[in-house]
Amino acid sequence: MTHSTICDFNKSNEGFLVSGRIVPKYENDNWTYTEEVISNPYFKQYESEEIDSSYIEDTGKAVFFYYVDRMCIGHIRLRSNWNGYVLVEDIGVAKNWRQRGIGTLLLEKAVQWATETNHIGLMLETQDVNVAACRFYARNNFIIGGVDSMLYSKFPAVNEKAIYWYYKFSFHLDE
Repeated sequence: MTHSTICDFNKSNEGFLVSGRIVPKYENDNWTYTEEVISNPYFKQYESEEIDSSYIEDTGKAVFFYYVDRMCIGHIRLRSNWNGYVLVEDIGVAKNWRQRGIGTLLLEKAVQWATETNHIGLMLETQDVNVAACRFYARNNFIIGGVDSMLYSKFPAVNEKAIYWYYKFSFHLDE
């Protein structure tokens, strides 16, 4: 992201249909999950977010865009986290461009940035009702590292749980 492209940040922020949820299970030090269909599907749209120039100027933060014919159709927002991982704060692909590998390309860019900045992997959080995103992370070698049933408790009608996904690099940077 540059000062001239900062206005493109929310252009790929489009909603999705919620038709199920991920049901994580922790047993014998291992996370697994099943999928559950919900009876009343609904549309979910995340609010547009403010982005500031710190993602351009701060070496511990980055935003990358994906363009087709000068149109921004994807983005990924990253920052260094205290635990040695890069936190994927946001990733989005415009609805008409999903299922074409663009999200995977954005994750590959995140892996490249994380490696260049000496991090041990990627981490992120998504809601249990974002089944497509959870499937996407699992396909891209992320594993569940934890679940938070309280993160969204301010919104009781939603009844969502936060699922934390991790992709740990197979090498150790201090060796």
